[in-house]
Formats: sequence, structure tokens, C-alpha cells
Amino acid sequence: MVGRTLIKTLQGVPILALLLIATTLEASGDALVRMAIYNHVGLIRIGLFLAGAALLLGYGSFLNVAPLDFGRVVGLYIATLFVVWQVINVIAFRSFPTMPILVGGALVIAGGAIISLWKPA
Repeated sequence: MVGRTLIKTLQGVPILALLLIATTLEASGDALVRMAIYNHVGLIRIGLFLAGAALLLGYGSFLNVAPLDFGRVVGLYIATLFVVWQVINVIAFRSFPTMPILVGGALVIAGGAIISLWKPA
């Protein structure tokens, strides 16, 4: 019963907020897994893997409670994910996007907007 109430509550949250939460969880989870693989060993590696897995589970949960057709959500999600990934990349890895990434990202954002916002006649 509590789970259903929580899902109904989350479905009342604006879609963009759900997508922003989901993309932040996904990009952060991916960053933790990458850090675990390449930068750490032992218990720290295991802890980073577990934390990354928890964040990735959260991402899947928040993405799938968005009250939209999955095909429409994906367009906006991919556009939002691109932006959040770049922010996390700068924060976690001190790696700034290059011009090709920015130009390609503009196309990703445009494509996401077309998929999510264009309503055929």
C-alpha cells in the first residue's frame, strides 16, 4: 500500500523534475562505477560499486514513474541526460566538453525536443 501511494505521489511531480532526478542518479551512478573500476581497490572499490548500483536502481525507478508514454519520455530523457552527464563529468573527472561534444550535444537536445514535443497532426 505504501509503495502505491509513493508511486502516485511521484507521478504528481513535474515530469522535468523526475527526469532531472533520474538523469542525475544515472550519471552519478555511472561515475561511481567508473571510479571503482579505474581508481580504487579492495573495500573502497566494493563500496563504490554498491553505491553506484543503488543510484542506478534509483534512476530506473524515477524514470519509470514518469506519467508519459515511454517513447516520448525517452527523447526528453536523452536530452536531459546529455546535459547532466556533462556537468557530472566536469565535477567528478575535471573533464570539460570539447567543441565536437557541444555540437553533437546540441543535436541530441534538438532531437530530444522533437521526439518529446512534436505532436503529429
